Amino acid sequence: MSTSPRVPADPTSSYRAIENLIARYAGLVDDGDFAGLGVLLADATFTGSGEPVSGRDAIEKMFRDTVIVYDDGTPRTQHVTTNVAIEVDEQRHKAVSRSYVTVLQALPDLPLQPIAGGRYHDRFERRAGQWRFVERRVRINLVGDVSRHLRQAAAQR
Repeated sequence: MSTSPRVPADPTSSYRAIENLIARYAGLVDDGDFAGLGVLLADATFTGSGEPVSGRDAIEKMFRDTVIVYDDGTPRTQHVTTNVAIEVDEQRHKAVSRSYVTVLQALPDLPLQPIAGGRYHDRFERRAGQWRFVERRVRINLVGDVSRHLRQAAAQR
C-alpha cells in the first residue's frame, strides 16, 4: 500500500486538453473526417436537430448521412468556436463547457458567408487519465443558406 501523498491534477492541463477536444471536433467536421468524429465522440451522446445519437458507428453514420461533401472530400466549411467557458471538477474527473459556433461556407459559386450560428453544450469525463466527450448538444439558433451543407436542406430546395 502506497503512503505517498496524492498529487492533484493540474487544472491548466485539463482546460487545455478540453479546449483541444473542442478544436479537434471543428477540424474533423471541416476536413470531412466523419470516421474521426466517430472516434472522437465514441463515448458520447450527440444531440443536434434530430434524435440523440450515441456510439462511434452511429455518430459517424449520422454525419455521413447529414453533411454534404464535395470533390475535395470536405464540406467546404469552417466551424469557428468562440466564447469557450470551461468548468472542471478535478476531484470527480468531470467537466462542462459552453461555447458559440459560427459556421462559414464557400464554394466556387457561393461566396464566403456565414451559414449558421449557435451554441455547444458539452460534458466531459477523464477516463484512464484522458479527457473524453460524453455529451455534445448543438443548438443552432441562427440559420442562413444551409442548402449546400446539409442534405435535408438540399432536398427542400
